[in-house]
Amino acid sequence: MPWNAVVRGALAAGPLLLAAVLAGRESVGVMAALGAMLAGINDRPGSRRTAVHRIGVPGLAGAAGLVVGTYAGEGLGAVPLTLILTALGLLAGAVSAVGPVSSGAGTQLLVAAAIGAGMPLPEPGWQRALFFLAGAAWLIALRLALPTPGALAHDFRFDGERVAVADVYDAIAELLAAAGGEQAGARRAALTAALDHAQDALAGPRLRRYASSSAERRLRAQYAAALPLAEAATALAWAGDALPARTAEGPRRLAVAVRTGEPCGPLPAPARSVPGLRALDDALLHAAETFDRGGKQTGGKQTGGKQTGGGKPGSRQEIDGKKAGDEHGAALHSDVDAALHSGAGTNPLDRGARQTAHKGLRLRPFRTKALLRTVTGPGGREYGFRVALCYGASAAVAQALHHVHWYWLPATAVFLVKPDLGPLVSRVLNRAAGTVLGALVFAGFAAVLPRPEGLIALVAISGALIPVATRHFAAQTAVVTVLVLALVMVGGEPEASWSRIGETLLACAIVLIVGHLPAPGQRGGNVRARLDAATDAAHAYLTHVLSGADDRAARWALRREAYRKLAEARAAIDRAAAELPTLARHTEGTDEVAATLERLVDTTTACAVHLDDTGRLTPRHTERLATLLDELVEQRERAGLADPPADLLSA
Repeated sequence: MPWNAVVRGALAAGPLLLAAVLAGRESVGVMAALGAMLAGINDRPGSRRTAVHRIGVPGLAGAAGLVVGTYAGEGLGAVPLTLILTALGLLAGAVSAVGPVSSGAGTQLLVAAAIGAGMPLPEPGWQRALFFLAGAAWLIALRLALPTPGALAHDFRFDGERVAVADVYDAIAELLAAAGGEQAGARRAALTAALDHAQDALAGPRLRRYASSSAERRLRAQYAAALPLAEAATALAWAGDALPARTAEGPRRLAVAVRTGEPCGPLPAPARSVPGLRALDDALLHAAETFDRGGKQTGGKQTGGKQTGGGKPGSRQEIDGKKAGDEHGAALHSDVDAALHSGAGTNPLDRGARQTAHKGLRLRPFRTKALLRTVTGPGGREYGFRVALCYGASAAVAQALHHVHWYWLPATAVFLVKPDLGPLVSRVLNRAAGTVLGALVFAGFAAVLPRPEGLIALVAISGALIPVATRHFAAQTAVVTVLVLALVMVGGEPEASWSRIGETLLACAIVLIVGHLPAPGQRGGNVRARLDAATDAAHAYLTHVLSGADDRAARWALRREAYRKLAEARAAIDRAAAELPTLARHTEGTDEVAATLERLVDTTTACAVHLDDTGRLTPRHTERLATLLDELVEQRERAGLADPPADLLSA
């Protein structure tokens, strides 16, 4: 139960509405509460810094939508207004293809534009936008100020970052424990998700380019120390051999140390019998040194060439390694200790981690050309076309019906038509069921609650339930329906439960029809675009590894990018595969391409680890790469995708 998010939800829309009612400005309170409600939908687990971006960008887009919608609704007739809203739908839909934050911004832009055009409020457009933005800013302020449970024991500013980094070490341990078993693939995917989350948490928007506090520097160094561990664990899982239980113990202790801030204690050293285990041992030693230094990347030589910390807690030592005949004895580590400590600044592992900790977290800086390619590419065009058609059609139908709440129809269609919210039919059915349930619940409360205090309390309770309800689309719809109907009544309009049900069912019908219409161009454009991006990322990673470059920071960045792009492609493929057959058939075979790309990136990681250890590849590695590249060409051809880059095939 996300109690911290529940508390923020209770303190967001409800108190804002109460303050406005006490001041005699109910319409202002409605706008501020709407901004806080939509911000609450985007209030997901993570760090405070990423919350500013995740909530603030959609809030700004919503404010812009209110301005455009209000002035367009006041000065234009039904036909030009519908054309303006359709153009907004095309823009917002295309931008939504960029990523989750852009998708949230596109959603709020269109919802707010419909509300601005259709909700009768006395304030001008710029005031509506200002108070809407104030509601979102209020939730951001709560997110920044309120600590999460248990965070006060440390620096609560970085509690989300600390949990994210600890989860990475736990995911590494789980992958090592699953090596050689059926769950290895799922554990590798879980490690990718944990690394993505930690990377986003640490590399969110900031006022300064570099870390400005010791706590943040420590977390960044601990994240960087996890990258070689993740690389070694992936290589060991690729090898397919089961590992001793003690192999996963070191990352688990490091995870506990990140969460508690305490020393990690002696770490069990794995047997250095194969390249993957030697890489894991080196990475454990480096991580232990990083934790010993408290995240300070000095890069200087160790005094006397001795192991950092001697026998202090946090140093990497073998457990029971002094026993005679123990394969994990200290003699097995003397060579690597000498190599690592002869000069920390010249060790590629230490140098790469230091570069990553200082400036390697921002893997994908903002690039205008790349953004425009995504927006105008096949994924953006298909996304924008669907959203524009549904949004414009629903706005036209709603205005033709002359309903007092006509803006509900296009606003509902926006949530229904967004492909990143799940399969089309599932979205429609859940939306219909949630709306009916929410309207019935509100009708019951409206009959007995005093006004306006009872309705304000209902808004506060609904705001508290949103973080829990976001786990299921129908539940989220029911809670939001109750909150919106309460806001409408507080704003002075009559109870509208039954009309809300009718508008929602009509929007469901429109989206179902439009969503299955033939589209210009090839369907499945978003899936194909993401697969092409994943192929390019895998190509860049493989090329770097086979070039023999010793830049670990660049290699880890390329590896992270390849796995992230693959995760995005896999998510899009899974959503497309869950559609009805008429839509799912357009992406047939893409799951095989994604699976081959995943195996190719895993094999590339295994090659990188082996090249670090021996300087050459084995026939197993080269034959596996050749086989996967041949399979990739065949599968892309069957799926109707373009040929992969020629230099990838010649690698």
